[in-house]
Amino acid sequence: MFQAQQALFIYCVSPVHMGAGTAIGLIDNPIQRERHTEYPMVAGSGLKGAVRHHFWSQLDDGSRKDKANLLNRLFGPDTNASDFAGAISFGDAQLVLFPVRCVKNAFVYATSPTALARAARTLALVGANPDWSATTVEASHCKFVNPALLNGDKLHLEAFEFTAQMDKELMKVSEWLSKHTLPSDTAYDFFREKLKMDLVLLSDEDFSYFVRNATVVEPHVRINNETGTADDGGLFYTENLPPESLLLAPVMASVERTTDKIRGDKARFDAEQALEIVLAGDGNGFGGLDGKLLQIGGDATTGRGQVICKVAG
Repeated sequence: MFQAQQALFIYCVSPVHMGAGTAIGLIDNPIQRERHTEYPMVAGSGLKGAVRHHFWSQLDDGSRKDKANLLNRLFGPDTNASDFAGAISFGDAQLVLFPVRCVKNAFVYATSPTALARAARTLALVGANPDWSATTVEASHCKFVNPALLNGDKLHLEAFEFTAQMDKELMKVSEWLSKHTLPSDTAYDFFREKLKMDLVLLSDEDFSYFVRNATVVEPHVRINNETGTADDGGLFYTENLPPESLLLAPVMASVERTTDKIRGDKARFDAEQALEIVLAGDGNGFGGLDGKLLQIGGDATTGRGQVICKVAG
């Protein structure tokens, strides 16, 4: 079905709320999570919608009518979706790194064997084969690359103490991620170096605890317009994926499926052309996703959902 594919890293620069739509716990507005791992994730449908809106927002009134046809060709029609499918497809964005508060260096980028193995699998499927090998760690232990993180021979994350071991294989992972997950702008120099030095591998059990219990939970209060004070019953809690989280999503493309009536005298896109426009831009008004700031999820008017996109490799 798909003839071209690539992987897109998504780095959170603000709290991100991709709502789950239902709440069964204490949090009124939880984020999306995988059923089997409970890791935070971003559904491909929501990501595709955010990307389409990102392209739409680049259009001015003069070019919107003509360019809207290009959006339909790439992403599918706004209405009458059964007429034809878009050429671009986004898979679910899976969690790779999660920031965890540390006694030293403010925070670390935590990951797990499962998170790394799934990232390596996605990258291999799109031909961006990383040069790291699988590694494991026991519960209550961790592997690291930067001795400056330690207190004595222990690593302290949140209120927990871990028996720490330096690992050369993990250093290969941190070096690869620091080169491929963030834009080359000088604004990201600090974070590239921190990712290279402050990566920590936790067991799947310990990592799962942090991704379930160390997210950003914010109270919201509805204000009465007349009194200027909080309305009774207006308090609710919203969960967010924290800044500095890193996710990875596959982006796939097929040959354009539109009819001659939709395209007019324009040639049909092949899969590589469609993927190139979305990721790198078309040089004619559309800027691609690579290295760009994108808003995903809810609460956009309060600065939530700001992420940086980076094509892998």
